[in-house]
Amino acid sequence: MRQYLPTMLLSLTLAALCLPLQANDQASEEGLRIATERKVRDTGWGDTEAHMTMILRDARGRESRREMRTLTLEVLDDGDKALTIFDEPRDVRGSAFLTHTKTLVPDEQWLFLPAVNRVRRIVSRNKSGPFMGSEFSYEDLSSFELEKFRFKYLHDDEVHGEPSYVVEQTPLDEFSGYSRMLVWIDKSHYRVQQIEYYDRRGALLKTLTMHDYQVHQERFWRPHRMEMVNAQNQKSTTLLLNEILFERGFTDADFDQNALQRAR
Repeated sequence: MRQYLPTMLLSLTLAALCLPLQANDQASEEGLRIATERKVRDTGWGDTEAHMTMILRDARGRESRREMRTLTLEVLDDGDKALTIFDEPRDVRGSAFLTHTKTLVPDEQWLFLPAVNRVRRIVSRNKSGPFMGSEFSYEDLSSFELEKFRFKYLHDDEVHGEPSYVVEQTPLDEFSGYSRMLVWIDKSHYRVQQIEYYDRRGALLKTLTMHDYQVHQERFWRPHRMEMVNAQNQKSTTLLLNEILFERGFTDADFDQNALQRAR
């Protein structure tokens, strides 16, 4: 019996070492499953036009408002396309931002500012910068694509009264402004309820919460209020969805670079 003891101890040690690996693999598989279900449930909407109000608050609570429209086009074999146009106030009127989200290569983004009458490309290294002075970054405005992240299920929780999964989402892009995100996804409809964003040093940077979800076209859920609060500078940005229209008939031609200067 003694001759088998070292072998048994070795086997038990290897099994113990494998347990964390197996648990980690299961957490990754479950995280990917949840993220995939989230993506699948929001597929097939085609194109939309959303009319929104952006409210910016500084650290002292002083507010400024902007009225904007966002046109989106679903691209089933790649990331989606979006064009955001500012209508009010006068100092930002006619400003436009175009995003072509990609799955396997860096996103393409352009900003048109009428005051200088030129289109500026947002390079990958700068996409963590603030979008039009808000607490949303250029990176935040890309569509959610599975290929851009690693996923890991952490635990169950409850947020806004909704039983939810908490999934760690790690960007694969070396130029991402985030080291990771923690995403709360409700179990009832796989809607994002909350996201915590952590900076490159691992510190909490900001938190996005979704409110007033409403269903459109009998299957597509959209939050009608989004709150982004920056934990480091105490600023915040609210996005209010005033109206969303589906089946607008948009095509790729509505989302080329020329569309930036045509936007009015």
